[in-house]
Amino acid sequence: MRFVRTEPVETMGRPYARRWWALLVLCLSLLIIVMANTALTVAAPDMTQDLGLSSADLQWVIDGYTVPYAALMLLLGAIGDKYSRRGALVLGLVVFGGGAIAGSLVGSAAGVIAARAVMGVGAALIMPATLSLLAATFPRAERAKAITLWTATAGLAIAAGPLVAGALLEKHGWASTFLINVPIAALAIVGALVLVPPSKAGHQDRIDYVGGLLSVVWIGALVYMIIEGPHFGWGVKAVTAAVAAGLGLVLFIVWELRHPRPVLDVRRFTQRRFAGSNLAVALFFLAVFGAFYYLTQHLQFVLGYDALDTGLRMLPLAGAVFVGSALTGYLTPRIGMRITVTAGMVGGTAALVLLSQVNSQSTYGDFVAPLVILGLAIGLALSPCTDAIMGAFPEAQLGVGGAVNDTSLELGGSLGIAILGSLLSTSYAAHLTDATRGSKLPADALSQAQDSVGAGYQVAQGIGAQARQLAAQASAARPEQAAELKTQATQLAQGARQMADAVGSSFSDAVAHTSLIGAIILGAGTVLVAALLPGKESVTPAEPAEQPELASAGR
Repeated sequence: MRFVRTEPVETMGRPYARRWWALLVLCLSLLIIVMANTALTVAAPDMTQDLGLSSADLQWVIDGYTVPYAALMLLLGAIGDKYSRRGALVLGLVVFGGGAIAGSLVGSAAGVIAARAVMGVGAALIMPATLSLLAATFPRAERAKAITLWTATAGLAIAAGPLVAGALLEKHGWASTFLINVPIAALAIVGALVLVPPSKAGHQDRIDYVGGLLSVVWIGALVYMIIEGPHFGWGVKAVTAAVAAGLGLVLFIVWELRHPRPVLDVRRFTQRRFAGSNLAVALFFLAVFGAFYYLTQHLQFVLGYDALDTGLRMLPLAGAVFVGSALTGYLTPRIGMRITVTAGMVGGTAALVLLSQVNSQSTYGDFVAPLVILGLAIGLALSPCTDAIMGAFPEAQLGVGGAVNDTSLELGGSLGIAILGSLLSTSYAAHLTDATRGSKLPADALSQAQDSVGAGYQVAQGIGAQARQLAAQASAARPEQAAELKTQATQLAQGARQMADAVGSSFSDAVAHTSLIGAIILGAGTVLVAALLPGKESVTPAEPAEQPELASAGR
């Protein structure tokens, strides 16, 4: 028996016997690339303190991963289809692991950002490869069930990232959140070689590299604009990126419409099922990543949980994703994807509406129901959409299909953090100004406190430290000075408590306001998706023999 599996899945006369073990390897690969983002939200405070990161540095430490990840997926998915999907997976795991090792060793903001970018390139190879290998390995009758487990893994990773990072940070530094990826990547590489059969497209057509490079330009520029504009202002960089994204998109569409073998047949977006599924994925992750961005901050800063406790308190989301995924596997074949997906999006909207009721008196118990509903919604909505997107592509373009699904996911997540994160910041600053009016807080201290909820609590702690310093001086001063110093210390201590209360209430109000805007966005998108997706009776599954015709229609 060979250690490395060499028989291509396309030449097997029957379904691959170890396909469920292969799925485990694919899900493990997916797990680490999703956790690489969610774990960092918990490790960020330690990293900021150790490396002296500015707010801009920290933003690009997080998003340095996102830009190459989103921009390269379509081109790398097409390359994986042509040459080797398993090869793309293994290479991606090697690159991802190498970036993780580098990230744990560097000692500067620029070094961490560069390491995260390398990890993003690895993720761009891994993500479409996992879906394309899944679709190639499983027969069509089992594909929906396998995709359900793949989606559930993505939901688990969203919640597991903070938990794993929190556990590591109990006894180790932030570098451990990078290094934990290395043994998992090594295990996935071995598993891929032993359990995942090789696969590639049956034809040898030349890759549309011009279309692929245009996709890199417009997607990369769009993600850069989404990050740069809301966080750092609409200056030259953001405007230039916006122009490049718009021009690149127009050129990409024109080129793809004229090319005989485009990297992506953009005519697919005229199909209601395909367009509706992509829109649902993008909108859902806009809401999920945006909510995750401010929920972890609220749990850590306002409610005072440490990194591990924060991760533990996100677990209801992960458990609910598995329940929702099991429900969609049962319901979708019976009632159709339009009802299932719409129900999931309605659930997501309801979760955000519940979060809009958050205030300064809210406890963790007030977050449990929104987390559970959001997890159920993810499980209900995303698996049918991913299955529909993958089903729109012929076997020769499964990597491209996976890349389209994952690009929608990543663009939605980037938009969620950018739009909802920007709204959160603006709302928090405005509420803090109102809450501290008349407090005689110096303008520079207020400006610092408005930068983030963490900075706000640092200002409050600074005022408290001044109070303790004056109290210590009073104990050693002459009696006539001691009374005055004690009075000043008491006033400062009271001011510190008031400042902390103002920061907490302002952030809670900002969470409520941002959640309401998110609910409006997702609610409006739900109506549009419900109108786009065909009913159960309208959906006629394409026969395998018809799929190549679909791929080349209109060329």
